[in-house]
Amino acid sequence: MLRPETSLRLRTAELTATVDSIAAWQLDDGMIPWFPGGHADPWNHVEAAMALTVGGRRAEAERAYDWLVAKQRDDGAWHQYYVQDGVEEPKLDANCCAYVATGTWHHFLTTRDSGFLETMWPVVERAIDFVLDLQTPRGEIRWARHPDGTPWSFALLTASSSVYHSLRCAIAAAEHLGHERPDWELSAASLARVIVHQPDAFAPKHRWAMDWYYPVLAGALTGRAGRARLAERWDTFIMEGRGVRCVSDRPWVTAAETCECVMAHDAVGEVQRARQLFGWSQALRHHDGSYWTGVVYPELKHFPGGERTTYTAATIVLADDALWGERPTSGLFRGEGLPVPFETETAGDVSAVDVTVVDVSETVADPPQHA
Repeated sequence: MLRPETSLRLRTAELTATVDSIAAWQLDDGMIPWFPGGHADPWNHVEAAMALTVGGRRAEAERAYDWLVAKQRDDGAWHQYYVQDGVEEPKLDANCCAYVATGTWHHFLTTRDSGFLETMWPVVERAIDFVLDLQTPRGEIRWARHPDGTPWSFALLTASSSVYHSLRCAIAAAEHLGHERPDWELSAASLARVIVHQPDAFAPKHRWAMDWYYPVLAGALTGRAGRARLAERWDTFIMEGRGVRCVSDRPWVTAAETCECVMAHDAVGEVQRARQLFGWSQALRHHDGSYWTGVVYPELKHFPGGERTTYTAATIVLADDALWGERPTSGLFRGEGLPVPFETETAGDVSAVDVTVVDVSETVADPPQHA
């Protein structure tokens, strides 16, 4: 049963239990799998590390970053999925690679450890340069490279939006360390413009909730424009009293999508609505502090396969921090302290941008979870 809305913030003991549930599933080498025996991807691995940082588990968080350093390829990328004994999926997902910048900046905001930031800088720099090599002249980021290096022919709105936020974190890190990267600033501005003005640049994934709220969560759409986007499809993706459907045509509510949507609403000042959504997400809390990935209504069956996941627990922690935290990280997804290379409320003229046609004839895979 849910607690009254006035006390929906996680109590200290509850937050600790959730963070402990993530740490309990971390492997000795630092990798954080989705669940015991499962795979890890760099994006969700970083998100889990961020939750560990919020929860005061600095040593475990830094072991997670050490794992990323050890696994980074010479070209700056990581494979999409890892298992304990190697690589499960060799594709090189740009969005997953970029997210190390968000995690690194988040960790620095908490610790103010310039040594950590300096150590991670070459890792972030190589990763961002790999990602921006996938940017089209129009501005979107192609989703991935095949293992042989061939780029995928299309971009995803969710992934490109997440890259935009990561790129802003990378620029913030560069500025703090005294590195000038004007090319990154230009790339970020170009990416924001295509997200805001040219939705047809991306493969159609309108069925997925992430494509709805991610441009807001990532800070490409702000203020009135962001609120308008969230209002536009609220009735499509929200199950009242339950949370966010991960896809529009199924009664599948997931805690991670719900809490990412929490942070999107918070980012545009809709705090009460964000807190309401956060309250609904608590129906998926397990007694040990971990969280079920999702639930099917009206059957009330947990899915997939009754799993609880570290990335789901991590989004809970990050949403709680955004709504009620007083940490330096609490405003990260509101864009506090991040450079704004593109004024989203007053869209500039993009008529002079060199536009290339992106072929989406390849089979379009589902967007990576929470990225």
